[in-house]
Amino acid sequence: MQLTSKIYINLLIFTISQARVLKYDYTDGCQLSEQIKNEIASYKDVKDQILDYVIDGEFKGKTYEELAKFVDKFGARPSGSKVLERSIDYMIELTKSEGLDDITTEELTVPHWVRGKEKVTMLEPLYKNLAVLGLGRSVSTPPEGITAEVIVVKDFDELEKVDESYIRGKIVLYDPIFTTYGDTVLYRTNGASRAASKGAVASLVRSITPFSINSPHTGSQTYDEGVPKIPTAAITLEDADLVRRMYDRGEKIVLNVKLSSKYNEKTSRNTLIDLKGSEQPKKLVIVSGHIDSWDVGQGAMDDGGGMFVSWAAPVILKRLNLTPKRTIRTIFWTAEELGLIGAKAYEEKHRNESSNINFIMESDEGTFAPLGLAVGGSQEARCIVGEILKLFESINATELIEEDNPGSDISVITETGVPGASLYNANERYFWFHHTEGDMMNVESPEELDLGAAFWTAVAYIVADLSVDIPRQVQN
Repeated sequence: MQLTSKIYINLLIFTISQARVLKYDYTDGCQLSEQIKNEIASYKDVKDQILDYVIDGEFKGKTYEELAKFVDKFGARPSGSKVLERSIDYMIELTKSEGLDDITTEELTVPHWVRGKEKVTMLEPLYKNLAVLGLGRSVSTPPEGITAEVIVVKDFDELEKVDESYIRGKIVLYDPIFTTYGDTVLYRTNGASRAASKGAVASLVRSITPFSINSPHTGSQTYDEGVPKIPTAAITLEDADLVRRMYDRGEKIVLNVKLSSKYNEKTSRNTLIDLKGSEQPKKLVIVSGHIDSWDVGQGAMDDGGGMFVSWAAPVILKRLNLTPKRTIRTIFWTAEELGLIGAKAYEEKHRNESSNINFIMESDEGTFAPLGLAVGGSQEARCIVGEILKLFESINATELIEEDNPGSDISVITETGVPGASLYNANERYFWFHHTEGDMMNVESPEELDLGAAFWTAVAYIVADLSVDIPRQVQN
């Protein structure tokens, strides 16, 4: 299968910090009728029932418990791996044990990139091994590695200003200071090809994170057509800053970079779980998270937590005998990390049915304490969702973030005009652990997962049960 195009890689760079927080007072810009306002307000009791059941009732701690059992059993779940497929089987059986049998899997071809041995050694001006993680789909170096001098640039503009003759045969290190994920991740996704186009033999990037304890962060990168594929990896903030200080002092820096990996393609599956609607079963409210992860850590935060709050939604509603008018569909996307592969396959397969998607939701930026939703769609859609969020003042989850493309996987669907939302949560530390060995269960909180699962379930139920559909964005 052809690798994901750069446009979809760049959809991964969604960042809440670049969106606008809208403090709706529903008198300026929102023209909702009193009838719809009153209908939404009428869901207070069922919202309280769900929150009480999850936060203080029988489901208390369940989301954390099941997530911990899952990630402790399977650990990292890279795209195309056997462990990922076993984890999908496990989630199917876990769901069936809750009395939910309407489960479908849809096969697709996915990338399978396997990390080998990796080592970066500074040879001059001192001898030092640097912590390193190769970037997804990176090609390998020769067995003896690549030994070359380093040139350090802070951004692409600086790279372009350097004469090609000075870059040719060297290793380019990008050392942008983290501002937002969206601003900074481009040096990871596109850096190798930009450096190769000027003759570099390898590229490195300062890990895309605001905080580090000498921890490198991996992630996906993509090679441009017609440009040599050069090995590429991430090093830690500490090591990148060390190299920068040496470089600024005019010292010659020589590194030996050894990276090995294998790449092929495998078959994986998207997993669909339906809680059928009572009146309009063909219409869907989708909740989702991705089941694959990078090959480091346990993938507990990215995106085990997001997957499990989405798993919990139909489970909680089934336990409470709450059946909304529309179908709630949970999707576990596969192969998100290497380019939204599962989401693209789903959108293509179900394109003729997309008119049935009333609303689509995704949690893929942490499951810390929920604060509200980042919402994409028409102004009227945002007004309805904002009115729903008013119900969640008791857990401080009333904020609405205006975002054209909320989420990562769901962006391939919301860009077609389907309204959607991602979980907006107190994730200030998310990028500390993102794509590192530190993405372990220690990052998760039982109480915050309860809040997230309760909020996610209640919002999905209300949207799926309303008498009106969520209005779509008019497409040009």
